[in-house]
Amino acid sequence: MRRLNPPFIQPPFAAYSHGVEVPPGRRLVFCSGQLGIDREGRVAADCEGQAEQCFANIAAILAEAGLTLADIVRINAYVTSREHLAPYMAVRDRLFPAPFPASTLMIVAGFARPEFVVEIEAVAAGPVEAGVQPVREA
Repeated sequence: MRRLNPPFIQPPFAAYSHGVEVPPGRRLVFCSGQLGIDREGRVAADCEGQAEQCFANIAAILAEAGLTLADIVRINAYVTSREHLAPYMAVRDRLFPAPFPASTLMIVAGFARPEFVVEIEAVAAGPVEAGVQPVREA
């Protein structure tokens, strides 16, 4: 993957890239937004714990496709207040060293259940599986 951070625009404000180019022949995996809830229905009380669970859920989804968090090229994250920005970013920054994925972080009014304070969705790009031919453009 090639990270796109043109020198003639404002550098990223945090640990993310402005863009990521996925080379031809890679497959994409799109993860739906994940909430900080585990298999047993437990929800962490704080944003950091919920963000860790969100990324654990995403890691499990990617593992089903033979990928890891290192294959993520884009993250969209949503938190319910400004106070949750730093805890979310602490988890993201710990899990994603340079080169960074593209990333958006937004403050939203809330989620379907009030105990949730963060939701994270991701796009990953990985190698084509053995025996599977990539789609070729005409």
